[in-house]
Amino acid sequence: MRIIVTLLFFISSYAAFSQNGLLKESLKVKSTILSKDVEYSIYLPADYETSNRRYPVLYLLHGYTDDETGWTQFGEAHLITDRVTQIGEAAPMIIVMPDGGVTWYVNSHDGKINYEDFFIKELIPHIDATYRTRSTKQYRAIAGLSMGGYGTLIMATKHPELFSAAAPLSAGVFQDEAIVNGDDNLWKNVLGDIYGKKDLTGKARLTDHYYKNSILKIVETANADELKKVRFYIDCGDEDFLIKGNMALHGAMIDKKIPHEFRVRDGVHNWTYWRTALPDVLTFVSESFHQK
Repeated sequence: MRIIVTLLFFISSYAAFSQNGLLKESLKVKSTILSKDVEYSIYLPADYETSNRRYPVLYLLHGYTDDETGWTQFGEAHLITDRVTQIGEAAPMIIVMPDGGVTWYVNSHDGKINYEDFFIKELIPHIDATYRTRSTKQYRAIAGLSMGGYGTLIMATKHPELFSAAAPLSAGVFQDEAIVNGDDNLWKNVLGDIYGKKDLTGKARLTDHYYKNSILKIVETANADELKKVRFYIDCGDEDFLIKGNMALHGAMIDKKIPHEFRVRDGVHNWTYWRTALPDVLTFVSESFHQK
């Protein structure tokens, strides 16, 4: 009898320990600002449906040409979160992964696609109204890769009152010279519709709208005390084509005396790198969620 009881104890303990979170993909939120439905995926903690508790939220942004399924289909975010949470290295949290299209998560220069406004004014309120979130700044964080890393920085530096932590990975941070002298295809096919007209060349690309959304310019001109309200974790591979911009951001934050963690690891701009980065991101944002 004692052996049976002991066995049942270990079986029940293992079942509780190995319980996984719930992933729902490609749900829709109606956006008046964007005049369409926007899809998002959401990860809910293992005990979400059996408890009444409220949870902190991490907004996890995808890269250029991906969608709301990128972080789960390629990044295995739900599986990684299960593992990190089960071993106690991250707090149970809700993870929201919205479809950002190719918007770079900002308002376009012509006002036709105001994604930043949608994110702040519609998506966050929708999540807080629909799910059992802890809806204050302390329990809200943001992270993302590449274009999503840039979006992470945009949201955190423009709206520091909303986020306790920001973790951009391989962020799309460009120095002015890269915009002026860079590959014309980058401007014409990727950035032109966001910051200005596609046919702009040279210094003409450095439009007012570009500077309003240049991470380096924002850090340079922002109130440092406001930026210090967000904990920053910046990570980029040493062979990533975006490493120079990320190093420039690191330098700008040093000059501004903005505390941040900066990591350069062996790697390139790919999912292998981002999957290995995510556990540390989850641990980092969890530290922000904890009461001091």
